[in-house]
Amino acid sequence: MSSASPQRAWVRLPSGRRIDLNNPTFADIDDTDLALGLARTFRWGGHSRWPLPMSVAQHSLLVLQIRRNQSTLSPMAQLRELLHDAEEGLLGFDPISPLKPLLGDSFLALMDRMQKVLFAKYGIPWWNAQDKARHKKADILAAASEAIHVAGWAREEVRSVLGIEVAPLDTDPLCAVYGGTPWEPWPVDVCVERFMHELQTLLTARDSA
Repeated sequence: MSSASPQRAWVRLPSGRRIDLNNPTFADIDDTDLALGLARTFRWGGHSRWPLPMSVAQHSLLVLQIRRNQSTLSPMAQLRELLHDAEEGLLGFDPISPLKPLLGDSFLALMDRMQKVLFAKYGIPWWNAQDKARHKKADILAAASEAIHVAGWAREEVRSVLGIEVAPLDTDPLCAVYGGTPWEPWPVDVCVERFMHELQTLLTARDSA
């Protein structure tokens, strides 16, 4: 490629669509592409004490279930929880927390723009302060629990190294919904199926409300 060629900012998605990372549009976003991307993007840098790493799709369902166990949520609020990390599925990247400052403000702004386009695509209002605070607590609780049960951190390390003070869950909330071995990361095809089912169910419930 010639050095004079313009910088490519788009990526090809499994459906054949192209998404411009600098200027994503509704037409770029497909439910299956999103589910596949989230199922193939891994938490904790892909590290796991299990044979498989945990995907962002499974994490998204975990946070949603934690919030459901805490209070009654509207279909719209549940969609917002399910899609809270949706931009990572289109980028194919979930940066670990220590890496984010090194990536810089431009990368964080890109992620924010993509998340806002995704929320607009699915008709989801942006967070208000109260909902964001409740979500953040659930997200941190999920992270503390994953750190121990999936990534293999010791409980004291979660406090002293990760700086998370909340007590992690012992019981996996997803087992009550799907069964299986507690905290075991799911294969990609299972993640896609479960994420897609939840997404379509919530979109139908939202439209019927």
